[in-house]
Amino acid sequence: MLVIFTRVSQIQFSRTFEDQFPTWQGWCFGLCTSVCLLLSVILREVGHSWAALNEGVKVYGITLFSFSGIKSVGKPSSTAMSNLRVAIAGPIVSIAISIFCLGLANYVLGTSPILQNMLVQVGLINLLLAIFNLLPGLPLDGGVIIKSLVWHFTGSERKGHRVATASGHFFSLGVIVLGVLTLTVPGASFLALCLIILGWFGLTASRSQDQITIVQQTLSEVLVKEISKRRFRILEEDQPLKCLSDLGLLSSDENYSGEWVLLCSAGRWVGYITPQFIKDVPAKQWNQYLLADYKKPLSGLPSISEKSPLWGAVLALEKAKEQRILVFNLAGLPSGTIDKVDLSEIVLKKLGLKLPKSILDEARKNNIYPLGVSLVRIVELMISNGLIQKSDLQKWTTDSNN
Repeated sequence: MLVIFTRVSQIQFSRTFEDQFPTWQGWCFGLCTSVCLLLSVILREVGHSWAALNEGVKVYGITLFSFSGIKSVGKPSSTAMSNLRVAIAGPIVSIAISIFCLGLANYVLGTSPILQNMLVQVGLINLLLAIFNLLPGLPLDGGVIIKSLVWHFTGSERKGHRVATASGHFFSLGVIVLGVLTLTVPGASFLALCLIILGWFGLTASRSQDQITIVQQTLSEVLVKEISKRRFRILEEDQPLKCLSDLGLLSSDENYSGEWVLLCSAGRWVGYITPQFIKDVPAKQWNQYLLADYKKPLSGLPSISEKSPLWGAVLALEKAKEQRILVFNLAGLPSGTIDKVDLSEIVLKKLGLKLPKSILDEARKNNIYPLGVSLVRIVELMISNGLIQKSDLQKWTTDSNN
């Protein structure tokens, strides 16, 4: 993006001064202008961060991308007005930079045309950035401001989010319609194109925010028991190894990820056995050994309680060496299993998507999330943004260790 802005500024420089200066000066002008814009973005994000710190929000870092940025924070502000003050700080900084640059450009008028031109460009672009960020749609500052105001007057953060999202949709569609109508005006095709692109960007950003919110709500509100599936066999531990072959549970594939075999004795769960354990046992000896001879305790399997939210399952799967985790009911008995595909299916369903069985089977075979969606990254963001409370995370960690 820095290269693009440098080139655009260099072109503007050449057209303004009609090649009165050498080409290298135009490129230097373009680079200096882009660097000033980058510094403006940094100052804007610092303004957000300073406001957040004043509201008691811990800021761990700022990541810049293109000519924008995102903060890595601890638990976000818990009140509407606090969120409002943090959101409005960025546009205020951009407007302040714009006023300063345009005022300084007027001061140097006639003494340094190159410097004046650069200050005007930086000032106007900062003004446009402020206006753009104040547009009424999430995740822009304007959307956060609307959300905070509705939250403050209604007492409902979720209602504020819905209103901000709706306003973003409405505004973006309005801008697109205006852009289409502007196409009929002679000589206004460039303006029309800019309006259509702006509206499309706002609509896309709003939809993306909606999807992220849906995924976060799904991971927080849906419990493991709602999507776990029983993918294990139950056998008595006093049966011979040959019964695994009779049931088709043996495989020479080293990456075999078929059903688990859980063992019982007199109605009690006593352990589990994985078919790979006996691959070195000659087939002629399968009747000489019992499943009990190769059993392992159930505690050796990664597990989770059925009352855990889905974000807990995401973290458990990330830690597990197995491709799935065992689900225990409230009585402490195995009730099912859950894997990455199970998690993805419910998330995609909430988003209105359904993948073909072939894609799901391939993802399950490779132990990956379908479509490359990283639920782990989303959960990490939920933790860093305070959507998952530390107390809940600590409780989950304690329960999973037990």
